[in-house]
Amino acid sequence: MSEHLSDSALRLCGELCRSLGWPPQAFWQATPAEIFCIFANQNGDPAEGLTRGELAALLEQDRHE
Repeated sequence: MSEHLSDSALRLCGELCRSLGWPPQAFWQATPAEIFCIFANQNGDPAEGLTRGELAALLEQDRHE
């Protein structure tokens, strides 16, 4: 499926605005480097997701709190 950059940018804008509480203007004023920093860890590497084991441990911990 072919998708235009503008379609992807609009979808990314909506996702970031909802998850970060940004107004749309904040997204459009942010640089790609600033947006990358939101999703990078302290070393500047892309953030990694949880493994199944880590998620299971968190859920188990939550059940006992």
